[in-house]
Amino acid sequence: MEFKPVIGLEIHVELATQSKMFCGCPAYHFGVEPNTHCCPVCLGLPGALPVPNKKAIEWTIRLGLALNCRILEESKFDRKNYFYPDLPKGYQISQYDQPLCVQGKVILKEGQEIRIRRVHLEEDTGKLLHTEIDGEKCSLVDFNRSGVPLLEVVTEPDFRNSQEVDEFLKDLQRMVRYLGISDADMEKGSLRIEPNISMRENTKPKIQIPNYKVEVKNINSFRFVRKAIEYETKRQTELLEKGETPLQETRGWNEAENKTVSQREKEEAHDYRYFPEPDIPPLNFTPEEIAEIKKQIPELPEEKEKRFIKEFKLSPYQAGLLIETKKLADYYEEALKVNGKIDGRKYSSPSEIANWLINRKIDIKTTSPEKLIKDVIASKEVMLVSEAEMSRIIDEILTENSQAAADYKKGKTAVLGFLIGQVVRKIGSQADRQEITRRLIEKLGVF
Repeated sequence: MEFKPVIGLEIHVELATQSKMFCGCPAYHFGVEPNTHCCPVCLGLPGALPVPNKKAIEWTIRLGLALNCRILEESKFDRKNYFYPDLPKGYQISQYDQPLCVQGKVILKEGQEIRIRRVHLEEDTGKLLHTEIDGEKCSLVDFNRSGVPLLEVVTEPDFRNSQEVDEFLKDLQRMVRYLGISDADMEKGSLRIEPNISMRENTKPKIQIPNYKVEVKNINSFRFVRKAIEYETKRQTELLEKGETPLQETRGWNEAENKTVSQREKEEAHDYRYFPEPDIPPLNFTPEEIAEIKKQIPELPEEKEKRFIKEFKLSPYQAGLLIETKKLADYYEEALKVNGKIDGRKYSSPSEIANWLINRKIDIKTTSPEKLIKDVIASKEVMLVSEAEMSRIIDEILTENSQAAADYKKGKTAVLGFLIGQVVRKIGSQADRQEITRRLIEKLGVF
């Protein structure tokens, strides 16, 4: 019998607000002296009352809108009850049945639709530090992280393999960074991933979800997410082939042994005894308030990539690399503005500037866009011919070599190199081979 993976994701993102979710303590905790960013609220002391962080709520809605979610006009916080040493109150303030954002979707490059079930907001827990004191093993608790705003994205189980998961996660990380709501640094724990994995019989309908699922907790590496999914897929398939149903449980990823390990049986929602947080009133949003938050969303990576390809005639490969970070994409556009302003001359094409940034590893921290154009590219003393002049020369070469052009259209693509050489020879030292190649292929389609 053949089995197919059924994979959903829970992704936690620590928001980069100045203060914590329900108090005024500094939210930054990485590398800070333990238990120095704490107060009665984040320590859960009697009588302390939470006050929601408005910025964290707005940022959560911002990501929800970017993920094409519907924003609920009324939302609320709930208490999620469970006991663990890093949870000082004995409950976590989270959201249950009225999250901020619901019913979103993302389309992957191959057309696979990934539905977003919800995007909600909660507070992070403290951090356990396992150590040894006087020869005795013990666990210490650092509450600096306790109460930090934690956004959670929950998908439907729409992923079919680890490659789709990898694409989605990298796109989400880039989106979060473009929105400016988190550094999403996995090494610092700002982005943590929990895949839910099960297997279904290939003959059963896709909508029929298996009667169990295994959650792998708190993975902080894209590579480990892929490995965990691939390991679980193999482990569960072997059990099913023996006629056994995998146990519904929570597992962890053991990096040293390259495998998942059992932690505990997986809880259901009723195990947490959710009830509305009595100290925080419901949140209400008007359409005007949501529209105002939507205005704050910048051009997102996917939109920018499409525009770079269309407007600057870049290849998908070039555009994909340039939009990897917002800083690099913004730097590239600034360099394009500078190009052509030096002595009224245009020293390079958008494609050539892209290649300088991609292939020559320009340090954008120390090299300004002006310096790149004026002192780096212009110093080569290569001034490009105008677009009109290049177009004229290409037309001339195609007319003179009509047989080669006809051969290309018949599938003899090797002649393209010959035609490029002819154009380069006529233009001389000002020739941009990549731009010539692109234009030749474009012209050959209609010649």
